Amino acid sequence: MKNPYKVLNVPYNATDEEIKQAYRKLAKKYHPDRYQNSPLAESASEKMKEINDAYDRITSERKTGKHSNSGSYGDYYAVQTDSTAGDIYREIRILINSERYDQAEELLDHIPSTERNANWYYYKSVLAYRKGWLEEAYNYAETACRLNPNNVEYQTFYNRVANQRRGSYGGYQPSNADGCGFGCCDMLMCMLCSDCFCNGCCGN
Repeated sequence: MKNPYKVLNVPYNATDEEIKQAYRKLAKKYHPDRYQNSPLAESASEKMKEINDAYDRITSERKTGKHSNSGSYGDYYAVQTDSTAGDIYREIRILINSERYDQAEELLDHIPSTERNANWYYYKSVLAYRKGWLEEAYNYAETACRLNPNNVEYQTFYNRVANQRRGSYGGYQPSNADGCGFGCCDMLMCMLCSDCFCNGCCGN
């Protein structure tokens, strides 16, 4: 089964309106009325069916908050990371803030190993932290800081994980971290600056 996003030639994080526009454009191009008495009529009809199926799948999956696992979308994610890497990481950030961790991790895991930058390791660290995997979160955060040592957000998060690792090793509870954890505020927005990260939102 083909990747519906690839059929409509839109990225995974396209808005509903962008998907609708892409569908209308393709539907207009391949509508059977344009190919009456044409040797391409059968091919156009098949293409139109494929377009309709793709649009129906995407809209249905978005309504339920799920996407199909029948046929990996990984190849398309890999294609998208070259030109829209920033968009992919913005989508991952949104998914994490929405507590849709499985979808965020799936996007991350489909990014080719050759394109895994500091952003990739940072978000893997955040996801590990949310699952209570402190050692894994520490290792990912350390790599993110090594790849981009000037990023305040990465360094602040790394320091937080490192402190908890030193003081609470073996008894880590992400929901109770520092008496609050990230559940009380927008976790990632809270990390945007060191002042907001602990003192402004989450407290010490």
